Amino acid sequence: MNWKIALGCSGAVLAMGLSAPVVIGQQRAIRTVSSISQQDKASGAKQHPELLKEFGGAYAGPQARYVETVGRRIAVQSGLSNAQSDFTVTLLNSPVNNAFAIPGGYVYVTRQLMALMNDEAELAGVLGHEVGHVAAQHGQRRQQAAQRNAIGGALLGVLAGALLGDSGLAGLVQKGIGTGSQLLTLKFSRSQEYEADDLGIRYLASAGYDPRALSEMLASLAAQSNLDAQLAGSARSMPEWASTHPDPASRVDRAAQAAAATRAGSTVRNRDAFLNAVNGVLYGDDPRQGVIEGNRFRHPDLRLSFTAPSGFGMENGTDAVSITGSGGQAQFGAAPYSGNLAAYVDSVFARLGGSDGGVPAGEVSRTTVGGIPAAWRTVRASTQSSQVDATVFAYDFGGGRAYHFLLLTPAGQGIGPFTPMVQSLQRLSSQEAAAIRPRRVQLVTVKSGDTVQSLSRRMAYSDYPVERFRTINGLAANAALRPGQKVKIIGW
Repeated sequence: MNWKIALGCSGAVLAMGLSAPVVIGQQRAIRTVSSISQQDKASGAKQHPELLKEFGGAYAGPQARYVETVGRRIAVQSGLSNAQSDFTVTLLNSPVNNAFAIPGGYVYVTRQLMALMNDEAELAGVLGHEVGHVAAQHGQRRQQAAQRNAIGGALLGVLAGALLGDSGLAGLVQKGIGTGSQLLTLKFSRSQEYEADDLGIRYLASAGYDPRALSEMLASLAAQSNLDAQLAGSARSMPEWASTHPDPASRVDRAAQAAAATRAGSTVRNRDAFLNAVNGVLYGDDPRQGVIEGNRFRHPDLRLSFTAPSGFGMENGTDAVSITGSGGQAQFGAAPYSGNLAAYVDSVFARLGGSDGGVPAGEVSRTTVGGIPAAWRTVRASTQSSQVDATVFAYDFGGGRAYHFLLLTPAGQGIGPFTPMVQSLQRLSSQEAAAIRPRRVQLVTVKSGDTVQSLSRRMAYSDYPVERFRTINGLAANAALRPGQKVKIIGW
């Protein structure tokens, strides 16, 4: 789901003192900040819980402690602080390949991206790269650019106008379809990526790690991007490190050259320690938050499912699912329910309309969907230049439970392209719910006779098992396995 955060982005950079430029090999100087201000700490502390909610919450267990240890060790190399305790490093319970950092000493990496890595130095390199973005104040410049340009397409621009105008849905963008994570996932420029790569490599070398690790991780991200393109039939549409940090493939050779330019003698990779740590980590969707398979969303605990329209992508989070496409945006979630479905619809609008109660009264229509009582209502939000339709389509699941879609479409379309989706909601049987199981990373020691093809057959995927196996293990197309080698598979 798309969580509602007020300023969830590394663009929220506050004033910090500048250090002397950093020079790496023959690369140009990079000016970085030299401390974490009290303003940064306060801002980061405010954003941190909102970002946790946005990206699935913190992942608990030994993997989280391991990531924290590695992250703090690399973060102090930035010069932002010499105290490891000044950095909060979080492993996120998110099924997307993502990592980021915000001012105040807050660094994040998802469990999905951790599963793509193959040693501790690669983990340190990614975290160092993200800290480098903060140290070089890239987020500040990125936010300034975002304020000068449209964010997220025509419909979002209309909604931004509604937010600034006199519409009764004045709080819609912030309270309904959040924009904070979109700011967080705006692309960095190529020059900013190069600078963050150079800083990450410098941090690796100064921490004693092999500085070539970042280049190898970029190669894995490029391979994952290619695999994602092959899997493009999936309706998942989520912010990914490889897309928000553009062109990982084009940066591989450059990062390798930058590593060589450091002339560092450090070679630490800690592969075995990393593989032992990542063993057992959750992979893909967490069933407790629901799962996305193709264009279908299923939630075993809520015992429901629905199907997104063709051409629309889904994002899953802790509190809601967002559905986005060129024809509109939607969000599936829940709200307090008194047993009156019409009152429920009005209450959702009332929360979106803000404290002024600006949403006008109107009639709520009723129907049934797959035997489930349902009700909906559409209202018009006006701006100075255009209009948008907002619809709340709600379902009474019984037992004091109700769920709803918030739909946003161009004016005059109403439910429009989301009609098949709102009609697709259905209950899951107990057997269907029980069949939804989590996938996990499993560490395997290669035996004599094992091949890429034979181990790929143990992957918990029916599509592209060989490609998935090679990608998560960083194996080239012609790479062979050797007895005693440790590799990862994704199993049940």
